Amino acid sequence: MRSLIDIVDFSVEELDALIATACDIIDNPAKYSEKCKGKKLATLFFEPSTRTRLSFEAAMYELGGNVIGFSEAKSSSAAKGESVADTAKVISCYADIIAMRHPKEGAAYVAAKNATIPVINAGDGGHCHPTQTLADLLTIYREKGRFDNLTVGFCGDLKFGRTVHSLINALSRYTGIKIVLISPLELKLPSYVKKDVLEKNNITYVQTTDLEEVMPELDVLYMTRVQRERFFNEEDYLRLKDSYILEPSKLKNAKSDLCIMHPLPRVNEISVAIDDDPRACYFKQVLNGKYMRMALILKLLEEAAK
Repeated sequence: MRSLIDIVDFSVEELDALIATACDIIDNPAKYSEKCKGKKLATLFFEPSTRTRLSFEAAMYELGGNVIGFSEAKSSSAAKGESVADTAKVISCYADIIAMRHPKEGAAYVAAKNATIPVINAGDGGHCHPTQTLADLLTIYREKGRFDNLTVGFCGDLKFGRTVHSLINALSRYTGIKIVLISPLELKLPSYVKKDVLEKNNITYVQTTDLEEVMPELDVLYMTRVQRERFFNEEDYLRLKDSYILEPSKLKNAKSDLCIMHPLPRVNEISVAIDDDPRACYFKQVLNGKYMRMALILKLLEEAAK
């Protein structure tokens, strides 16, 4: 049974095919309006979510399917102590495909091992968030027209940012990519990501604490929020939460075709004054996420039917 737990579960060719499907959905929505008629998506969200959960639901409805599920752990049998493995087995009796978010790293993997239907990881703790990466890839492709030979800056919480880890993993498989890591020292990219992804794939990368210094060379700037829910110490969070705030003045030396991205939700790391800048792409990312989740649901259901 094919699932998507980590972005590297799919080859570059498969990612390119998903992007092509998503672009076709954008151009020909009516063609896909009943592709999942009679199918059910179960959304198992053990952790709060707005965009990801509603994006999955919108994707399934626009494919003509239906949605069942829950949006918080306390409204499920997890509150009674049911294991993720048992939940996956139970839900397999009711639905055709699962989208699951969980605060613990590896939970989606456990679900996929025990389910008899495809499982999509909608975020597992600080580990990874592959469907956000699909949204990110489609956004970069639609804005820049390519993945090769881009300089991509990641700014903010690179330690706990699962969206950052997933996108670096995906981009590392394209040629001529340069990664710029911008963060406080306390929130640097984990050494295992640098070693197992960047260095293993011979990706050029630099680390800095100065966003404005590297701004002129960036093709893509991926901003992230400092995540309160990942901190064990409130004092550390309060000290670091405003480390980087993107304001119009900080874009004075940026490229005219810079693509500014953010997985959302934002707190105050991007000023609302940036929203009207044509380089702001974070709300486009939201829409692109729906299209890529539609393409992914189609792919996994088609493979399950074989």
